[in-house]
Amino acid sequence: MSRPLPSDVSQFYAQKKVLVTGGAGFIGSHLTELLLQLGAEVTVVDNFLTGARQNIAHLTAEVIEADASQPVETYLPAQYTPDLVFHFASPASPPKYQAHPVETYLVNSMATHQLLQYLKSKAPKARFLFASTSEVYGDPQVHPQPESYWGNVNPNGVRSCYDEAKRLGETICGVHSRDFQMDVRIVRIFNTYGPRMDLEDGRVIPDFIKQALAGQPFQVYGDGTQTRSYCYVDDLVDGIILLMQKDSAKGQTVNLGNPGEFTVLQTAEVVNRVSAEVKGVEPPSPPPIEFRPLPQDDPLRRRPDIQKAKEVLGWEPVISFEEGLKKTITFFQSRQG
Repeated sequence: MSRPLPSDVSQFYAQKKVLVTGGAGFIGSHLTELLLQLGAEVTVVDNFLTGARQNIAHLTAEVIEADASQPVETYLPAQYTPDLVFHFASPASPPKYQAHPVETYLVNSMATHQLLQYLKSKAPKARFLFASTSEVYGDPQVHPQPESYWGNVNPNGVRSCYDEAKRLGETICGVHSRDFQMDVRIVRIFNTYGPRMDLEDGRVIPDFIKQALAGQPFQVYGDGTQTRSYCYVDDLVDGIILLMQKDSAKGQTVNLGNPGEFTVLQTAEVVNRVSAEVKGVEPPSPPPIEFRPLPQDDPLRRRPDIQKAKEVLGWEPVISFEEGLKKTITFFQSRQG
């Protein structure tokens, strides 16, 4: 965790039965770790399509290897009734979800429906949190992006297996909240980085870190003026924990991310400088850049409006980009050793 959480948070999670789908993924594993620290009894469901066993090897959570898109009764123990469900199962990077488009749209739509129907029948008072994404805003025409913005998404583009599946997952959550009076919450996650990222993820931070550690030029897609906002994983997970815990967050959709905005070229400069500091060498100046064509439907601007998170959760990120990068690069450098 990036800061001490209020005492009522620990009291809320202590001895709760918690199900985390996708708990072996990058964000899911950090979430699982914090839940265990807070005293929860955690069961992880993961098919390891993109999650990694080493991400949770040090944790005491029960692990069920299964595809969350299958009927819930086929993978959860009989009579298992969780108090809380965090639905985080899904490929999350463009190369990964484009390599697994069917699995991606099923786990965000069918699995969401099946989990909520299971809770409706077995544990109607359970809380359910769906991991949505800033990708529901597409290539946004409103900047920064508030939760009230409906987005600008290509419904049949190369990214739609993820973008539109997350939007359908949100629809399914809304139906169960409004029509069945279930306790459903949605988090829209913006770019997140930190230890346990997959360096083959294909997104800008892991790509740049991998290239910096290998002494290779930074591969920049497009002209590098497109922007991103980067949230350190500990900050994000703290926000997720609060979103599930707060009674006032019932039925709410909340952006979580860091509103600091960087162009891709600025990102390369920061990664270049911080990676050199971690390695104890002088950074190349200017950083070596190789320009590549911009992928289809790649958003040109991305920055969260987090006013709602501040008001509903009392949350905002506290870890600076440089501080988080240093922790992240140090982690991967130690893995290389």
